[in-house]
Amino acid sequence: MAYVVLLGTLDTKGAEYGWLRDRLRGLGADVVLVDTGTRGAPRVVPDVPREEVARAAGLDLAAQDDRGAALTAMAGGAAAVLVRLHRRGRLHGVLSVGGSGNSALSTAAMRALPVGVPKLMVSSMASGDVSPYVGGSDLTLMYSVVDVAGINRVSARVLANAADAIAGMAAGYAAGRPAVPAGWPVVGATMAGVTTRGVDAARDLLDGLGYEVLVFHASGAGGRSFEAMAGSGALAGVLDATLLEVSTALLGGVGRAGPERLESAGRAGVPQVVGLGALDMGKFGPSVPERLRGRHVHMHNAAVAVVRTTPAECAELGRLVAGKLRAATGPAAVYLPLRGLSTLGLPGGPYHRPDADAALFDAVREGLAGSPVEVHELDTDANDPAFGLAMATRLHAMLAPAAVPLTY
Repeated sequence: MAYVVLLGTLDTKGAEYGWLRDRLRGLGADVVLVDTGTRGAPRVVPDVPREEVARAAGLDLAAQDDRGAALTAMAGGAAAVLVRLHRRGRLHGVLSVGGSGNSALSTAAMRALPVGVPKLMVSSMASGDVSPYVGGSDLTLMYSVVDVAGINRVSARVLANAADAIAGMAAGYAAGRPAVPAGWPVVGATMAGVTTRGVDAARDLLDGLGYEVLVFHASGAGGRSFEAMAGSGALAGVLDATLLEVSTALLGGVGRAGPERLESAGRAGVPQVVGLGALDMGKFGPSVPERLRGRHVHMHNAAVAVVRTTPAECAELGRLVAGKLRAATGPAAVYLPLRGLSTLGLPGGPYHRPDADAALFDAVREGLAGSPVEVHELDTDANDPAFGLAMATRLHAMLAPAAVPLTY
C-alpha cells in the first residue's frame, strides 16, 4: 500500500482537499490528511490536526495573532510531521495545492524530506521565479492555471492530473528505491555548457574508478542542490569545476545559487577540488541590463545571454574564491587553467582576455598564500581533457590516499 500525504490549509481549501482525498482513494492510495490551517475551523476532518502540527513547532495557536509568524512556525511543524510520517513508513509521496501562502508553507515543509521522496505542489505561483519554493530539492511544481478556489472544469482536470501523478510516484517509491551502484563513494561535480569537455573527462575517469558521480548544472538551482548535498554529508568529495553562479551573482545576473555557493563542502570538511571554470562570464536572460550593454554580449541560446567579466571584476572574484577556500575545514585544492576559463575564453574566442584572466589568477594566488589550500597551475584551458583528468586525479588521491598513483 502506498501512503500519500495531503498537506494544506483545510480552513480555506477543505473542499479541494476532500476532492483530492477521494480521487486518491479511488486510485488505491492510503491518504493521510494533514491540516496546516491557522484561522477558521477545518472544512474536512484531518488525520493529523493543526494542533499536532503546531505542537511540533512549539506554537500555541490560540495565543498567536501574527499570521505571518504563525505560517512560518507551522511550516517548521509540518516539516517535522512529514519527516516523522516518512520514518514510520506512512509517507511515500506528498501533495499540496494552493496559492502564495500555502505554497510557501508546504514547499518549505516538503524540502525537509530526503531527495527521492515524491513531492508535488500545485500552485497558482508556479509560472514565475519558483526558486524560493524549490530551493535545492527535487520538488515538482505544477501550475494550477486557475486559482485553487473550488472545483470547476479546469481545476478538476488539473487536480486530477496531480492526484494521478502523485499516486503513481508514491506507488513506485513504496515498491522500493532503485539499486545504488556499488563502488567508491558518491562525489559531486559542477558543469555548464561552456565547461562540458573538461568535466566529462573528469567524470569518465572517476566513473572508471568506481565512483558514483553526480553532475550538477551550474544554473542556480543546480548550485543550490550541489551545496545542499555537500553540506548534508551526502557527498564524500566534490569536483567543483564550474563557478558560473559566483560570477553571475557578482554581475547581478540570473541563475544565482545564493551566498553559500562554494562554502558548504569547506564548512563540512568535505574534500574539494575546485576549478575556475566560467568565471569569465555572467549569465542573464535574453537581454542584459542597460549598464552592461556596452560590453561583449554573447547569445548562448535564445533564452540565455552571457557577459564577459572585466579585469577588476575578475580580481574581485579571485579574492572571493580565495576567501571561501581559506575557510575550508577539510582538504582543498584549486586549479588554474592558464589558457582559458571556458569554451568562449580560448585563444581566438570572443572572451579571450589574458589581462582579465591574469587578474583572477593573481588574486587567487595572493589570497591563498600561506594557507593550506593547494594551488595548481596548468598550461591548459578548462575544457582540455588534461585539465579535467588532473582535477579528478587529485580528488581521487584525497579520497583514497592509499591508492596506486594514476597514469594516463
